[in-house]
Amino acid sequence: MAGSGTAHLRAEGDSLLRVEGLQVEYRMRGGTFKAVDGISFDVGKGETLGIVGESGCGKSTTGRAVLRLDPIAAGRICYAGEWIESVPERRMRELRREMQMIFQDPVASLNPRRAVKDLVVEGLTIKGVAARERETAAQEVLAQVGLPGVRFAGLVARQLSGGQAQRVAIGRALALSPRLLICDEPVSALDVSVQAQILNLIERLKQEFDLTVVFIAHDLGVVRAVSDNVLVMYLGKVCEFGDAVEVYDQPAHPYTRALLDSVPLTDPDQGFAGPALGGDLPSPLEPPTGCRFRSRCPTAQDRCSLEEPVMREVRRGQFAACHFPLT
Repeated sequence: MAGSGTAHLRAEGDSLLRVEGLQVEYRMRGGTFKAVDGISFDVGKGETLGIVGESGCGKSTTGRAVLRLDPIAAGRICYAGEWIESVPERRMRELRREMQMIFQDPVASLNPRRAVKDLVVEGLTIKGVAARERETAAQEVLAQVGLPGVRFAGLVARQLSGGQAQRVAIGRALALSPRLLICDEPVSALDVSVQAQILNLIERLKQEFDLTVVFIAHDLGVVRAVSDNVLVMYLGKVCEFGDAVEVYDQPAHPYTRALLDSVPLTDPDQGFAGPALGGDLPSPLEPPTGCRFRSRCPTAQDRCSLEEPVMREVRRGQFAACHFPLT
């Protein structure tokens, strides 16, 4: 359960992925930019964790840091019982075969001149798998992601639509038989008509291959559809963490409430569910003192500017970093 300033839904040994006090920093001309500032969470085997927040909140950086694609300034990361934040790069390359990432722009993530059959088994090629086995694997993987090899194997990436390219990217990740799949805005670059197909594909593959998924998105509707638990981020911090149904039905943090109120209703004539999120996002180089959301929070009080709230359990299995959580 929760310690001071942390949020965990289960004991250490019960998580496939556990993050404790993760910090990611970048040096910029104006100073040090903390893209991720001391966040904690866990993901159980076979679950989907949705990470949601506005652009620039640190959610994509979190996903990359888990794979150590971005430098870690502080904190700990435990994958399958092994603390990996400081293991040698050689060991990390081995672990990344089990921890695969799907990126936001499927077209940009693929070499436009390479054949589809070669792209999906790129990891197997690096691993040294024999050509005949790679050929068989390519046909199997393409069938699994809905791109029959007889039609698509010989195409090059630039001949694919956005949705087809994302299927290839998913297939490339699956070819290495991962246990953890990190999806970084996997449908945001796709047409709405294609998004549902990709979401259904990821869900089907999750069940078929017993995957654990971290799903990063700014679209709250997408996150709700796919997630067991939800992590809400703002300016590098975690605002709320817990069961997806509870977080969406009874948000405890004013920022989560504001995000939900800013979602358009299904009937466009009715506008939004509530008042739109007010104010501009503060500079991450100079975040507000105390609670980072206080400059936009409709219920902020003096304490919010003086004291940073710690993460605490406000309902069973639901955590919020707020001095005055919603009830």
